[in-house]
Amino acid sequence: QVQLVESGGGLVQAGGSLRLSCAASGRTFSSYVLGWFRQPPGKEREFVAAITRSGLTTLYADTVKGRFNISRDNAKNTMYLQMNSLKPEDTAVYYCAGGKLSGLRPGSELYDYWGQGTQVTVSS
Repeated sequence: QVQLVESGGGLVQAGGSLRLSCAASGRTFSSYVLGWFRQPPGKEREFVAAITRSGLTTLYADTVKGRFNISRDNAKNTMYLQMNSLKPEDTAVYYCAGGKLSGLRPGSELYDYWGQGTQVTVSS
């Protein structure tokens, strides 16, 4: 089992950057595929990005491709989401998630463990 805690959210102007972190407890961090999801106000939760156990392969939603970068440091039990060129439509609560799924997939139902979320607000 793993517990996940996000940090790094906040208020930023359009065009700015933020880096989110997801710290995990437990000894088996490297055995999980990890992902970032977000829930905009009044909308359903949506996939943002995912990363394999090794960190060598990533998957991004089309809406963030080229602007966001997901990475992980297994030695530090931490995952990151570098968000650049932020837009007002990126405003959402961002969640990190972990699961023992095979391959990288965007379905939130495939992830077993979730953090509590961190708010990102992008002003225009």
